[in-house]
Amino acid sequence: MHPLKRAGFLAPPLVSYAFIINFCSLVYQCGCTSWWAGAAAHCNIHNASGRHCPWCIHGALVFNCVLALILIPQFVLAFWPSRLHWRGRLFAAFAAFPVVGFLAAVALGLIDGYWS
Repeated sequence: MHPLKRAGFLAPPLVSYAFIINFCSLVYQCGCTSWWAGAAAHCNIHNASGRHCPWCIHGALVFNCVLALILIPQFVLAFWPSRLHWRGRLFAAFAAFPVVGFLAAVALGLIDGYWS
């Protein structure tokens, strides 16, 4: 694979990292904002009562585990030997973010009873 194409596979993990906080807010409606706009400064974890965002309440360990659950499939899709054309692999790597992120968010939300 051409080095420029290989470098393009850095985009999916960078996009995932840049927007994971926005994704958290999308799924949990918790008040988190972009990294550059305060991140968890307005998250519902700061409220004395009510629901608390599962990704934020458990701290950096769980948040980074969720991020790893997203990044690992992206790297596998990007760099594991495959006959799939590089454009298909790149698309699949980008698609891993919302798919795996949503599954992880729902699982953690259900475990924590966020929606009950």
